[in-house]
Amino acid sequence: MMTINQIQQEIIDEFSLYDDWMDKYAYIIEQGNQLEPLDDKYKTPENIIQGCQSRVWLQTDYVDGKLHFQAESDAVIVKGLLALVLRVFNNRTPDEIIEADLRFMKEIGLTEHLSPTRSNGLLSVIKQIRFYAMAYKAKEENR
Repeated sequence: MMTINQIQQEIIDEFSLYDDWMDKYAYIIEQGNQLEPLDDKYKTPENIIQGCQSRVWLQTDYVDGKLHFQAESDAVIVKGLLALVLRVFNNRTPDEIIEADLRFMKEIGLTEHLSPTRSNGLLSVIKQIRFYAMAYKAKEENR
């Protein structure tokens, strides 16, 4: 299995194929279209990420020491961004998530090209993922 850094590098390399931001956005949307649809039973108020302009749901399961995430958004760009973040963080141990240096967004220029509200929303999702990682780690340590 690839490391978090290898996956980030893979994403950076994929984005380097496009010179134009319209093409990069199209690629982000394409990534979102490949995201598994979230079962309606997970579209609950508890799973909504606060701080996102569009609606974003994040479902987290902890199985065999790894976190499994499913997410969905009603905005196409956001859905694509979720797909990228999940690609990096899905099926990881809490430690891997907590220790990850998330650099791909800055390196592909995403942070400059997203509106502040989208950027904040994406940071809220990442913060929530890290929060779950810390919570499950603490739970494991207290067993």
